[in-house]
Amino acid sequence: MSDTMTRGELFELVGQDLGVSDWFQIDQDRINQFADVTEDHQFIHVDPIRAADSPFNGTIVHGMLTLSMIVHLCDNFVPSVEGVRMVINYGFDRVRFAAPVKVDGRIRTAAKLIEAKERSGQILVKVKVTIEIENESKPALVAEWLTMHLF
Repeated sequence: MSDTMTRGELFELVGQDLGVSDWFQIDQDRINQFADVTEDHQFIHVDPIRAADSPFNGTIVHGMLTLSMIVHLCDNFVPSVEGVRMVINYGFDRVRFAAPVKVDGRIRTAAKLIEAKERSGQILVKVKVTIEIENESKPALVAEWLTMHLF
């Protein structure tokens, strides 16, 4: 959805699916880098030997790393509205971590536009984002992501 649309066209998209991303693999190196940046070195993420004795049989991706992948995974299909100077992350109304992503697991995002409303001359957009795990029945997470489109 890289084409630019009008405000009206954006409002008409409410309730519709926006797209599904390509699969994206998260390896141990990325997990370790995230641990270093966030200072979250819990063994379940960074110690494959110790994590092998856990219920997950190996390391798992930080939930916050999975959440942070939303921007990248949604990049190819988030709506682009005419006249928007900048889009900022406004937060989340709801985030639920439903299942862990194991090291070397592949994730992808499916997104649905659930709300777009004018707010002080800007547009607040709410997208339901589901991050799926390849070959798993439960998603890694489901979130209601808010972005503010500034004109």
